Amino acid sequence: MNKKNYKIHIIGAGISGLAAAIELERHGYQSVIIDTNNEVGGRVTTEIINGYQLDRGFQVLLEAYPKAKQHLNYNALKLQYFLPGAVIFKNGNHQTIGDALRKPALLWDTLISSVATFGDKLKILKLNRHLKKRSLEEIFKKPEQTTLRYLQEFGFSSKIIEEFFKPFFSGIFLEPNLNTSSRMFEYVYKMFGEGMAVLPKDGIAAIPKQLKSKLKTTEFVFNTKVREITDTSLELENGEVLNTHFTIVATTASALIPNLNNQEVQWKRCDTLYFEVEKRNLNKPIIGLVADKEALINNIFFHDSLEMTHKGPHHLLSVTVVKPHQLSTEALIETVISDLNTFCKIQNPIFLKHYPIEEALPNLKDLRYDCEPSETQLKPTIFLAGDYMLNGSLNAAMISGERAAQGVIQSLEDGLVVEELTSEYL
Repeated sequence: MNKKNYKIHIIGAGISGLAAAIELERHGYQSVIIDTNNEVGGRVTTEIINGYQLDRGFQVLLEAYPKAKQHLNYNALKLQYFLPGAVIFKNGNHQTIGDALRKPALLWDTLISSVATFGDKLKILKLNRHLKKRSLEEIFKKPEQTTLRYLQEFGFSSKIIEEFFKPFFSGIFLEPNLNTSSRMFEYVYKMFGEGMAVLPKDGIAAIPKQLKSKLKTTEFVFNTKVREITDTSLELENGEVLNTHFTIVATTASALIPNLNNQEVQWKRCDTLYFEVEKRNLNKPIIGLVADKEALINNIFFHDSLEMTHKGPHHLLSVTVVKPHQLSTEALIETVISDLNTFCKIQNPIFLKHYPIEEALPNLKDLRYDCEPSETQLKPTIFLAGDYMLNGSLNAAMISGERAAQGVIQSLEDGLVVEELTSEYL
Protein backbone atom coordinates (compact mmCIF):
# COMPACT_ATOMS: atom_id res chain seq x y z
CA MET A 1 0.00 0.00 0.00
CA ASN A 2 1.20 3.51 -0.76
CA LYS A 3 2.27 5.43 2.35
CA LYS A 4 -0.38 8.08 1.76
CA ASN A 5 -3.16 5.48 1.69
CA TYR A 6 -2.75 4.42 5.29
CA LYS A 7 -5.42 5.82 7.57
CA ILE A 8 -3.62 7.19 10.62
CA HIS A 9 -5.66 9.12 13.17
CA ILE A 10 -4.33 11.32 15.95
CA ILE A 11 -6.69 12.10 18.82
CA GLY A 12 -5.81 15.50 20.25
CA ALA A 13 -4.39 18.63 18.59
CA GLY A 14 -2.14 19.61 21.47
CA ILE A 15 1.65 19.77 21.37
CA SER A 16 2.06 15.96 21.36
CA GLY A 17 -0.45 15.40 18.58
CA LEU A 18 1.09 18.11 16.41
CA ALA A 19 4.60 16.75 16.97
CA ALA A 20 3.38 13.28 15.97
CA ALA A 21 1.83 14.64 12.77
CA ILE A 22 5.02 16.51 11.90
CA GLU A 23 7.06 13.33 12.31
CA LEU A 24 4.63 11.32 10.19
CA GLU A 25 4.74 13.91 7.40
CA ARG A 26 8.53 13.93 7.55
CA HIS A 27 8.45 10.23 6.64
CA GLY A 28 5.86 10.62 3.89
CA TYR A 29 2.73 9.60 5.84
CA GLN A 30 -0.51 11.52 6.22
CA SER A 31 -2.75 11.70 9.25
CA VAL A 32 -6.05 13.10 10.44
CA ILE A 33 -6.07 14.99 13.76
CA ILE A 34 -9.38 14.98 15.64
CA ASP A 35 -9.95 17.40 18.51
CA THR A 36 -12.91 18.45 20.64
CA ASN A 37 -11.90 22.11 20.48
CA ASN A 38 -12.14 24.53 17.56
CA GLU A 39 -8.40 25.11 17.27
CA VAL A 40 -5.04 23.52 18.03
CA GLY A 41 -3.27 23.80 21.37
CA GLY A 42 -4.91 21.57 23.94
CA ARG A 43 -3.71 22.98 27.26
CA VAL A 44 -1.63 25.60 25.43
CA THR A 45 -4.18 28.24 24.43
CA THR A 46 -4.73 32.01 24.49
CA GLU A 47 -7.91 34.05 24.26
CA ILE A 48 -8.74 37.75 24.07
CA ILE A 49 -10.96 39.12 26.86
CA ASN A 50 -11.88 42.82 26.98
CA GLY A 51 -8.92 43.54 24.72
CA TYR A 52 -6.49 41.65 26.96
CA GLN A 53 -4.44 38.65 25.86
CA LEU A 54 -4.98 35.84 28.37
CA ASP A 55 -3.08 32.55 28.31
CA ARG A 56 -4.95 29.61 29.80
CA GLY A 57 -2.88 29.54 32.94
CA PHE A 58 0.41 31.26 33.57
CA GLN A 59 2.69 29.49 31.12
CA VAL A 60 6.20 30.20 29.87
CA LEU A 61 8.52 28.59 27.34
CA LEU A 62 12.05 27.72 28.40
CA GLU A 63 14.07 28.54 25.30
CA ALA A 64 16.76 25.99 26.20
CA TYR A 65 14.38 23.06 25.65
CA PRO A 66 16.14 20.97 22.97
CA LYS A 67 12.96 19.98 21.13
CA ALA A 68 11.61 23.52 21.21
CA LYS A 69 14.80 24.74 19.55
CA GLN A 70 14.42 22.00 16.94
CA HIS A 71 10.75 22.54 16.13
CA LEU A 72 10.14 26.24 16.66
CA ASN A 73 11.25 29.36 14.82
CA TYR A 74 12.00 31.63 17.77
CA ASN A 75 12.39 34.74 15.63
CA ALA A 76 8.98 34.27 14.07
CA LEU A 77 7.44 33.87 17.52
CA LYS A 78 8.79 37.30 18.53
CA LEU A 79 9.82 35.99 21.92
CA GLN A 80 9.62 38.34 24.89
CA TYR A 81 12.10 37.73 27.70
CA PHE A 82 11.51 37.52 31.44
CA LEU A 83 14.19 38.83 33.77
CA PRO A 84 16.07 35.86 35.30
CA GLY A 85 14.96 36.42 38.87
CA ALA A 86 12.01 37.13 41.14
CA VAL A 87 10.60 39.70 43.52
CA ILE A 88 9.80 38.14 46.89
CA PHE A 89 6.83 39.53 48.84
CA LYS A 90 7.06 38.78 52.57
CA ASN A 91 5.76 40.54 55.70
CA GLY A 92 4.55 43.53 53.73
CA ASN A 93 7.96 44.11 52.13
CA HIS A 94 9.57 42.95 48.93
CA GLN A 95 13.09 42.29 47.72
CA THR A 96 14.67 41.03 44.51
CA ILE A 97 16.90 38.05 43.85
CA GLY A 98 18.21 37.06 40.43
CA ASP A 99 20.93 35.71 38.17
CA ALA A 100 23.38 38.59 38.00
CA LEU A 101 25.65 36.67 35.62
CA ARG A 102 23.01 36.95 32.90
CA LYS A 103 21.51 40.24 34.06
CA PRO A 104 24.14 42.39 35.80
CA ALA A 105 21.49 44.93 36.78
CA LEU A 106 20.23 42.39 39.31
CA LEU A 107 23.60 42.12 41.06
CA TRP A 108 23.20 44.76 43.76
CA ASP A 109 19.66 43.77 44.73
CA THR A 110 20.72 40.13 44.91
CA LEU A 111 23.79 40.91 47.02
CA ILE A 112 21.83 42.86 49.62
CA SER A 113 18.86 40.49 49.64
CA SER A 114 18.24 38.73 52.94
CA VAL A 115 16.34 35.91 51.21
CA ALA A 116 19.60 34.00 50.75
CA THR A 117 22.48 33.73 53.18
CA PHE A 118 26.04 34.12 51.92
CA GLY A 119 26.32 30.34 52.12
CA ASP A 120 23.17 29.95 50.05
CA LYS A 121 24.60 32.18 47.33
CA LEU A 122 27.76 30.08 47.19
CA LYS A 123 25.64 26.91 46.99
CA ILE A 124 23.67 28.37 44.08
CA LEU A 125 26.94 28.80 42.19
CA LYS A 126 27.89 25.24 43.14
CA LEU A 127 24.53 23.92 41.93
CA ASN A 128 24.91 25.82 38.65
CA ARG A 129 28.34 24.25 38.04
CA HIS A 130 27.10 20.81 39.05
CA LEU A 131 24.16 20.83 36.62
CA LYS A 132 26.11 22.42 33.79
CA LYS A 133 28.26 19.27 33.69
CA ARG A 134 25.29 16.89 33.68
CA SER A 135 23.43 15.85 30.54
CA LEU A 136 19.65 15.65 30.60
CA GLU A 137 19.88 11.89 30.20
CA GLU A 138 22.14 11.68 33.26
CA ILE A 139 19.75 13.79 35.31
CA PHE A 140 16.84 11.46 34.60
CA LYS A 141 18.85 8.38 35.55
CA LYS A 142 19.66 9.61 39.05
CA PRO A 143 17.75 8.19 42.03
CA GLU A 144 14.65 10.19 42.83
CA GLN A 145 13.79 12.00 46.02
CA THR A 146 11.53 14.95 46.71
CA THR A 147 12.77 18.35 45.62
CA LEU A 148 12.48 19.54 49.23
CA ARG A 149 14.75 16.74 50.47
CA TYR A 150 17.19 17.43 47.62
CA LEU A 151 17.49 21.10 48.58
CA GLN A 152 17.90 20.27 52.24
CA GLU A 153 20.61 17.70 51.54
CA PHE A 154 22.37 20.15 49.23
CA GLY A 155 22.70 22.38 52.28
CA PHE A 156 20.39 25.28 51.45
CA SER A 157 19.04 27.18 54.43
CA SER A 158 15.42 26.86 55.46
CA LYS A 159 15.04 30.59 54.74
CA ILE A 160 15.87 30.41 51.04
CA ILE A 161 13.88 27.20 50.69
CA GLU A 162 10.77 28.79 52.22
CA GLU A 163 11.10 32.24 50.68
CA PHE A 164 12.44 31.46 47.20
CA PHE A 165 12.57 27.82 46.17
CA LYS A 166 9.10 26.93 47.48
CA PRO A 167 7.11 29.77 45.91
CA PHE A 168 9.16 29.76 42.69
CA PHE A 169 9.07 26.03 41.99
CA SER A 170 5.58 25.59 43.42
CA GLY A 171 4.45 27.81 40.56
CA ILE A 172 6.22 25.48 38.12
CA PHE A 173 5.39 22.13 39.72
CA LEU A 174 1.87 23.22 40.73
CA GLU A 175 2.10 21.81 44.23
CA PRO A 176 3.02 23.80 47.36
CA ASN A 177 5.29 21.40 49.25
CA LEU A 178 8.04 20.56 46.73
CA ASN A 179 7.10 16.89 46.70
CA THR A 180 7.92 16.77 42.99
CA SER A 181 10.80 14.55 41.90
CA SER A 182 14.33 15.92 42.24
CA ARG A 183 14.86 14.86 38.61
CA MET A 184 12.31 17.46 37.54
CA PHE A 185 13.95 20.09 39.73
CA GLU A 186 17.40 19.48 38.23
CA TYR A 187 15.95 19.41 34.73
CA VAL A 188 14.05 22.68 35.06
CA TYR A 189 16.87 24.38 36.96
CA LYS A 190 19.33 23.38 34.24
CA MET A 191 17.01 24.70 31.53
CA PHE A 192 16.67 28.00 33.37
CA GLY A 193 20.45 28.17 33.62
CA GLU A 194 21.02 27.53 29.91
CA GLY A 195 18.38 29.86 28.50
CA MET A 196 15.70 32.35 29.36
CA ALA A 197 12.02 32.06 30.21
CA VAL A 198 10.09 33.58 27.31
CA LEU A 199 6.61 34.18 25.92
CA PRO A 200 5.63 34.75 22.29
CA LYS A 201 4.31 38.23 21.61
CA ASP A 202 0.97 36.70 20.52
CA GLY A 203 0.70 34.61 23.69
CA ILE A 204 1.47 30.98 24.45
CA ALA A 205 -0.98 29.76 21.76
CA ALA A 206 1.45 31.00 19.10
CA ILE A 207 3.50 27.85 19.78
CA PRO A 208 0.93 25.24 18.66
CA LYS A 209 -0.21 27.56 15.86
CA GLN A 210 3.34 27.65 14.51
CA LEU A 211 3.59 23.85 14.73
CA LYS A 212 0.31 23.57 12.81
CA SER A 213 1.68 25.86 10.08
CA LYS A 214 4.45 23.33 9.42
CA LEU A 215 1.92 20.66 8.46
CA LYS A 216 1.12 20.42 4.75
CA THR A 217 -0.84 17.20 4.24
CA THR A 218 -2.40 16.65 7.68
CA GLU A 219 -6.18 16.97 7.87
CA PHE A 220 -7.85 18.56 10.92
CA VAL A 221 -11.31 17.70 12.23
CA PHE A 222 -12.28 20.13 15.01
CA ASN A 223 -15.30 20.31 17.34
CA THR A 224 -15.48 16.53 17.22
CA LYS A 225 -15.34 14.17 20.18
CA VAL A 226 -14.20 10.56 19.99
CA ARG A 227 -16.25 8.26 22.20
CA GLU A 228 -14.35 4.99 21.81
CA ILE A 229 -11.25 3.61 20.12
CA THR A 230 -10.77 0.02 19.00
CA ASP A 231 -7.97 -1.64 17.07
CA THR A 232 -9.53 -0.79 13.71
CA SER A 233 -12.10 1.95 14.29
CA LEU A 234 -13.02 5.18 16.02
CA GLU A 235 -16.55 5.81 17.23
CA LEU A 236 -17.46 9.49 17.40
CA GLU A 237 -19.88 10.94 19.91
CA ASN A 238 -22.45 11.47 17.16
CA GLY A 239 -22.42 7.72 16.47
CA GLU A 240 -20.36 7.78 13.29
CA VAL A 241 -17.63 5.17 12.94
CA LEU A 242 -14.31 5.82 11.19
CA ASN A 243 -12.13 2.96 10.04
CA THR A 244 -8.46 3.32 10.87
CA HIS A 245 -5.19 1.48 10.43
CA PHE A 246 -3.38 3.20 13.32
CA THR A 247 -4.40 5.57 16.07
CA ILE A 248 -2.18 7.82 18.17
CA VAL A 249 -3.96 8.91 21.34
CA ALA A 250 -2.46 12.29 22.23
CA THR A 251 -4.89 12.93 25.07
CA THR A 252 -6.01 11.03 28.15
CA ALA A 253 -6.62 7.49 26.91
CA SER A 254 -8.45 5.82 29.78
CA ALA A 255 -11.91 7.11 28.81
CA LEU A 256 -11.52 6.17 25.15
CA ILE A 257 -10.19 2.61 25.06
CA PRO A 258 -12.28 -0.29 26.46
CA ASN A 259 -10.80 -2.43 29.24
CA LEU A 260 -7.82 -0.13 29.65
CA ASN A 261 -6.38 -0.91 33.07
CA ASN A 262 -3.72 0.96 35.04
CA GLN A 263 -3.59 3.79 32.53
CA GLU A 264 -5.44 6.42 34.57
CA VAL A 265 -3.34 9.58 34.73
CA GLN A 266 -3.25 11.54 37.99
CA TRP A 267 -3.23 15.28 37.50
CA LYS A 268 -2.17 18.39 39.37
CA ARG A 269 -4.59 21.30 39.28
CA CYS A 270 -4.23 25.02 39.76
CA ASP A 271 -6.21 28.24 39.42
CA THR A 272 -5.15 31.21 37.35
CA LEU A 273 -7.03 34.46 37.74
CA TYR A 274 -6.59 37.57 35.60
CA PHE A 275 -7.21 41.12 36.73
CA GLU A 276 -7.12 44.59 35.25
CA VAL A 277 -5.28 47.12 37.44
CA GLU A 278 -4.65 50.82 36.98
CA LYS A 279 -1.20 50.76 38.55
CA ARG A 280 1.43 48.04 38.67
CA ASN A 281 4.06 47.77 41.37
CA LEU A 282 6.45 45.67 39.27
CA ASN A 283 7.53 47.69 36.27
CA LYS A 284 9.95 45.14 34.84
CA PRO A 285 9.16 41.69 33.35
CA ILE A 286 9.89 39.77 36.52
CA ILE A 287 7.75 37.29 38.40
CA GLY A 288 6.47 38.11 41.88
CA LEU A 289 6.51 35.39 44.53
CA VAL A 290 4.37 35.50 47.67
CA ALA A 291 6.32 33.87 50.47
CA ASP A 292 3.85 34.47 53.34
CA LYS A 293 2.51 31.12 54.52
CA GLU A 294 -0.87 32.69 55.27
CA ALA A 295 -1.36 33.68 51.63
CA LEU A 296 -3.38 31.55 49.26
CA ILE A 297 -1.79 33.10 46.17
CA ASN A 298 1.59 31.82 45.03
CA ASN A 299 2.87 34.03 42.22
CA ILE A 300 1.88 37.11 40.25
CA PHE A 301 2.97 38.62 36.95
CA PHE A 302 2.15 41.82 35.09
CA HIS A 303 1.89 40.60 31.51
CA ASP A 304 2.05 44.02 29.93
CA SER A 305 5.59 44.37 31.28
CA LEU A 306 6.31 42.32 28.15
CA GLU A 307 5.42 43.36 24.64
CA MET A 308 2.03 41.89 23.71
CA THR A 309 0.05 41.97 20.50
CA HIS A 310 -3.21 42.68 22.35
CA LYS A 311 -3.19 45.15 25.22
CA GLY A 312 -6.18 46.42 27.11
CA PRO A 313 -6.58 49.97 28.40
CA HIS A 314 -4.84 49.32 31.73
CA HIS A 315 -2.40 46.76 33.15
CA LEU A 316 -2.90 42.98 33.01
CA LEU A 317 -2.14 40.96 36.14
CA SER A 318 -2.20 37.17 36.46
CA VAL A 319 -2.36 35.39 39.80
CA THR A 320 -1.63 31.69 40.27
CA VAL A 321 -3.01 29.58 43.12
CA VAL A 322 -1.50 26.14 43.66
CA LYS A 323 -2.57 25.45 47.25
CA PRO A 324 -5.58 23.14 47.56
CA HIS A 325 -8.83 24.84 48.52
CA GLN A 326 -12.58 24.26 48.50
CA LEU A 327 -13.60 27.82 47.67
CA SER A 328 -16.33 28.72 45.24
CA THR A 329 -15.33 30.94 42.35
CA GLU A 330 -16.79 33.98 44.10
CA ALA A 331 -15.02 33.21 47.38
CA LEU A 332 -11.76 32.51 45.56
CA ILE A 333 -11.89 35.87 43.78
CA GLU A 334 -12.55 37.65 47.08
CA THR A 335 -9.67 35.83 48.79
CA VAL A 336 -7.25 36.56 45.97
CA ILE A 337 -8.17 40.24 45.92
CA SER A 338 -7.64 40.39 49.68
CA ASP A 339 -4.27 38.64 49.35
CA LEU A 340 -3.16 41.03 46.62
CA ASN A 341 -3.89 43.98 48.87
CA THR A 342 -2.45 42.45 52.04
CA PHE A 343 0.71 40.85 50.71
CA CYS A 344 1.51 42.70 47.48
CA LYS A 345 -0.03 46.16 48.11
CA ILE A 346 -2.05 45.86 44.90
CA GLN A 347 -5.32 47.74 45.27
CA ASN A 348 -8.65 47.68 43.45
CA PRO A 349 -7.98 44.94 40.89
CA ILE A 350 -10.87 44.38 38.48
CA PHE A 351 -11.58 40.71 37.86
CA LEU A 352 -11.40 39.55 34.25
CA LYS A 353 -11.31 35.75 34.06
CA HIS A 354 -10.83 32.65 36.22
CA TYR A 355 -9.25 29.52 34.76
CA PRO A 356 -9.75 26.50 37.05
CA ILE A 357 -7.32 24.06 35.39
CA GLU A 358 -8.09 20.55 36.57
CA GLU A 359 -5.53 18.81 34.34
CA ALA A 360 -2.68 21.30 34.45
CA LEU A 361 0.26 18.90 34.82
CA PRO A 362 0.55 15.12 35.13
CA ASN A 363 1.40 13.96 38.64
CA LEU A 364 4.18 11.46 37.95
CA LYS A 365 6.78 9.28 39.59
CA ASP A 366 9.83 7.68 37.97
CA LEU A 367 10.23 10.60 35.59
CA ARG A 368 12.03 10.03 32.32
CA TYR A 369 13.52 12.28 29.68
CA ASP A 370 12.90 10.03 26.66
CA CYS A 371 11.59 6.61 25.67
CA GLU A 372 11.81 4.12 22.84
CA PRO A 373 9.11 4.28 20.14
CA SER A 374 8.02 0.76 21.11
CA GLU A 375 7.22 1.99 24.63
CA THR A 376 4.42 4.16 23.25
CA GLN A 377 2.64 1.13 21.80
CA LEU A 378 -0.45 0.15 23.79
CA LYS A 379 -1.87 -2.31 21.26
CA PRO A 380 -0.66 -3.39 17.81
CA THR A 381 -2.42 -0.43 16.17
CA ILE A 382 -2.81 2.00 19.09
CA PHE A 383 -0.05 4.26 20.37
CA LEU A 384 0.03 6.80 23.20
CA ALA A 385 1.55 10.29 23.28
CA GLY A 386 1.62 13.00 25.92
CA ASP A 387 3.87 14.60 28.50
CA TYR A 388 2.38 12.22 31.09
CA MET A 389 4.51 9.47 29.56
CA LEU A 390 7.78 11.22 30.45
CA ASN A 391 7.63 14.43 32.49
CA GLY A 392 5.40 17.45 32.67
CA SER A 393 7.02 19.75 30.14
CA LEU A 394 6.49 21.08 26.64
CA ASN A 395 9.76 19.39 25.66
CA ALA A 396 8.43 16.01 26.85
CA ALA A 397 5.18 16.54 24.97
CA MET A 398 7.12 17.00 21.74
CA ILE A 399 9.35 13.98 22.37
CA SER A 400 6.43 11.66 23.17
CA GLY A 401 4.59 12.75 20.03
CA GLU A 402 7.63 12.01 17.91
CA ARG A 403 8.15 8.61 19.54
CA ALA A 404 4.53 7.58 19.01
CA ALA A 405 4.76 8.49 15.33
CA GLN A 406 8.04 6.58 15.06
CA GLY A 407 6.31 3.59 16.67
CA VAL A 408 3.65 3.66 13.96
CA ILE A 409 6.29 4.00 11.25
CA GLN A 410 8.33 1.11 12.64
CA SER A 411 5.22 -1.09 12.73
CA LEU A 412 4.52 -0.31 9.10
CA GLU A 413 8.08 -0.63 7.89
CA ASP A 414 8.65 -3.82 9.89
CA GLY A 415 5.87 -5.39 7.86
CA LEU A 416 2.92 -5.28 10.20
CA VAL A 417 -0.02 -6.47 8.13
CA VAL A 418 -3.04 -4.19 8.25
CA GLU A 419 -6.33 -4.84 6.58
CA GLU A 420 -6.97 -2.63 3.58
CA LEU A 421 -9.84 -0.32 4.36
CA THR A 422 -11.83 1.55 1.77
CA SER A 423 -13.93 3.82 3.96
CA GLU A 424 -13.36 7.49 3.35
CA TYR A 425 -12.48 10.04 5.99
CA LEU A 426 -15.11 12.40 7.27
